[in-house]
Amino acid sequence: MGAVKTKRMPRAVREQQMLDAAVRIFGRRGYMAASMDEIAELAGVSKPLVYLYLNSKEDLFTACIRREAAALTDAVRTGVRPDLPADRQLWDGLQAFFAHTSEHPDAWSVLHLQARTHGERFAAEVASMREEIVAFVTRLIAVAARDAHGDPHLPEREVAGLAEALVGAAESLAAWANTTPGVTARQAAATLMNFAWSGLGALLGGQVWTPPTPPPATEA
Repeated sequence: MGAVKTKRMPRAVREQQMLDAAVRIFGRRGYMAASMDEIAELAGVSKPLVYLYLNSKEDLFTACIRREAAALTDAVRTGVRPDLPADRQLWDGLQAFFAHTSEHPDAWSVLHLQARTHGERFAAEVASMREEIVAFVTRLIAVAARDAHGDPHLPEREVAGLAEALVGAAESLAAWANTTPGVTARQAAATLMNFAWSGLGALLGGQVWTPPTPPPATEA
């Protein structure tokens, strides 16, 4: 392959161009199958220039994860108005989440599939993003509990567990929605909202489900 001719442009712009290409290749082909040659060709630059800017395939992948994780968390945060009730904040946050993952399916593949399965270094980057989103949802549930009771009656561990479950459901639903034709971001958000908020509403209203008492053990 001959050398790729490139126009002069600011380093930051060129680097984003490389990251755009890398996210597309990593998201569609997977980390192991992706090649630096493909990424360089899609970005319209030479492979040595990619290495000059981003050092290695591992560093390039890490940069992709960090950029896309920041973009997703920023989309969720900017989609929520803190002056609204907790249920409306959660609804707006879910819509922002599903809209972003729908509009950037390659980025979501990088975060949800590729980064988690190719080493601790990459998984740790995604875990940091996830912790931030879980903390955000935890605060919303705590606010809802406070509004319902005048004081958050739910134990801190239970609130954190609910937030973990909700974020996990959103991640799985986004993966499903991105591979199911005809499912919109709004429909995905409404599905999870109906599933989650109905249960949260009952819980906050004191309607707590408890497991049945196990039968007494019988002696052999």
